[in-house]
Amino acid sequence: MTAPLVGVLALQGDVREHLAALTAVGARAVRVRRPGELAAVDGLVVPGGESTTMANLAVRSGMLEPLRAAVRGGLPVYGSCAGMIMLADTVLDAVEGQQTIGGLDVAVRRNAFGRQVDSFEGAVRLAGVPGPPVHAVFIRAPWVERAGPEVQVLGRVEGGAADGKIVAVRQGRLVATSFHPELTGDLRVHALFAELVGEAAAERVRDQATGGGVGAGAVSEGSQS
Repeated sequence: MTAPLVGVLALQGDVREHLAALTAVGARAVRVRRPGELAAVDGLVVPGGESTTMANLAVRSGMLEPLRAAVRGGLPVYGSCAGMIMLADTVLDAVEGQQTIGGLDVAVRRNAFGRQVDSFEGAVRLAGVPGPPVHAVFIRAPWVERAGPEVQVLGRVEGGAADGKIVAVRQGRLVATSFHPELTGDLRVHALFAELVGEAAAERVRDQATGGGVGAGAVSEGSQS
């Protein structure tokens, strides 16, 4: 089977790093800036960057509603740092008028770990990721303060003032982390997401072969956070 086509939302943020990581795990990786490009991919990464800027650009470029429709349609999406904020249904300290793609039943707090000077690195154990803890880079990172009943908590901070804070979650085909695996050379989070995208693409092919419904990638109509 052809490797899945995974887009990286290229409005703002660390796009190149995600493209490189996805390519390294065997996915076909492309930039996504327009609704037509979004409709062509099997999965999408919303990168780290600046969440308010990313949201404003999504609105101005006409991408916000197609992104929301794609999530509702079952497109696998992974958000890192600002991408987690963009996928959250609730942002606790949002700036006035800030919009998100939504889809994840979580409440996140922007810049929860502090400002740029408070950026740090640490080890996070992630459910579903074999091997030792992931080396995580937190840059003005959010954390999850509330997770809904259908949200699986994949990872938490261990130790320190933020002990127990949720920094990785999954809900169906949506995955989000507070940290930046694309900056570390540890490809396991991207490999996990590429596997999820591949499974969704294979399911879509089976549905089409049997006369099933609209595929996961169909569209019916976010290093700071």
